[in-house]
Amino acid sequence: MARTPMIALHLLVALCILSSARTSSSAPSDVDGFIGCLSAAIPPSLIHTPATNSYSSLLLASVRNLRYVLPGTTRPLLIVAVTEPAHVQATVVCGRRHSVRIRTRSGGHDYEGLSYASVDPDQHFAVLDLGELRSISIDASRSEAWVGSGATLGELYYAAAAANQTFGFPAGNCPTVGVGGHLSGGGFGALSRKYGLSADQVIDAVVVDAEGRLLNRSTMGKDLFWAIRGGGGESFGVVLSWKVRLVAVPETVTVFSIRRLRNESAVDLITKWQAISPALPRDLYLRVLIQNQQANFIALFLGRCGGLVDTMRARFPELGMTERDCQEMSWVKSTVFFFYNTADRPAEVLLDRRNANYYLKVKSDHVAEPIPGEALESIWTKWLEKPEAALIMLDPYGGRMRSIPPSATPFPHRDYLYQFQFFSFWFENGTAALERRLSWVRGAYEDLTPYVSKNPRSVYVNYRDLDIGTNELEGNVTSYAKARVWGERYFKGNFKRLAAVKSMVDPDDFFRNEQSIPPLPAAKR
Repeated sequence: MARTPMIALHLLVALCILSSARTSSSAPSDVDGFIGCLSAAIPPSLIHTPATNSYSSLLLASVRNLRYVLPGTTRPLLIVAVTEPAHVQATVVCGRRHSVRIRTRSGGHDYEGLSYASVDPDQHFAVLDLGELRSISIDASRSEAWVGSGATLGELYYAAAAANQTFGFPAGNCPTVGVGGHLSGGGFGALSRKYGLSADQVIDAVVVDAEGRLLNRSTMGKDLFWAIRGGGGESFGVVLSWKVRLVAVPETVTVFSIRRLRNESAVDLITKWQAISPALPRDLYLRVLIQNQQANFIALFLGRCGGLVDTMRARFPELGMTERDCQEMSWVKSTVFFFYNTADRPAEVLLDRRNANYYLKVKSDHVAEPIPGEALESIWTKWLEKPEAALIMLDPYGGRMRSIPPSATPFPHRDYLYQFQFFSFWFENGTAALERRLSWVRGAYEDLTPYVSKNPRSVYVNYRDLDIGTNELEGNVTSYAKARVWGERYFKGNFKRLAAVKSMVDPDDFFRNEQSIPPLPAAKR
């Protein structure tokens, strides 16, 4: 019964590939064979092509960056909304057999849309949507959890706290981010100074490799296990689930949010924050958000208000923090506070997978030495007073994440003071708005050049940025020499090892996109 409607589907998809707006415009020669192969192993209701009514709604369901649904963007040939591991295996096997490449989407937060779209009209690919692979199983006795890649960080936080109020997990501040992509890139957040990155807590994983095999830590080998914990989520296979170590948090934590205008010494405070924040006790995370001509100092302290006040008075008295600034709450409610800037909402908002859609461009940096106050003043005057100014996020490193060697996982940026992120988002459609915002973020980024990391100017791979370079092919595999241009900015010296792993587990370069890891040429091994 499953094959009868698929005959009509094969004809419709061929028409849609020609007529729809840039839907993988350079179609592979055996798309029909690919769909027929899938239909033999996967229920047709899970296969969504441009010919089906569900295609657009599913594609847009977890798109966060509207730049990648604009006309001219190449869309997937089809989306497979998998519900079990066998569906993923079948999609990979069928893709290899019929020359259709696979991109994987867990949460859709990819800043450059590489998990579901392409700016290259010659790309043709299918998308594996892992949104239904989001089960979370907590083993409270061992403080461990198995988490599906399609789960969100918010769902993981909620499940951990539901099992035990003293369970937490070190990961990002946005609860709608997908676990799969976040852990694949390393995963930084408010608990990282205390416990390290998300990837530092991974103790096992289930992966479908380029041959369609289902592997775990013992069968994938140490090199692939190393690569998937920070090497990006698009190069080595499809990670279906992760076994992670939950971390201990107190029953009561304390947060604050203190805003200072420019005429309230905001720049002086940021100048001092640069040296103080990475050296604070590991129980204290103090970030800065700069927007609308003010700096917002936001803290999480793993303890009660009294201990936080004492620490701030001793280490950062200039901020003027007092008991009145304290808000005590459970750790899980602090994750609500960090995203919504209020703890008045119930913890159940963490289960809401919806997110605001907007146009977005992000650029990021790392800072090794404090930026001089006069330079910060100049940047503020030149860039932050403009109406199109982006949100700037400053996140401190140090603590536990600094004590782990840079080669322990592919994430190499552990020795910096802090991370600097330009987060430009807007809701206005049109070329003029797009060009104005892109000009701002690229111009501000350029002016920051003398004060940030060098050789290379490093970037966190979860803050994907196509401006720093894209792949080119040599023959039918990605050029290692060309990929080094962007790859060493994400991974530094770990890039070559990642390419060596790629050559072992996917030598034919089946899993690839504009910034996927290339195989290491034999001459370089």
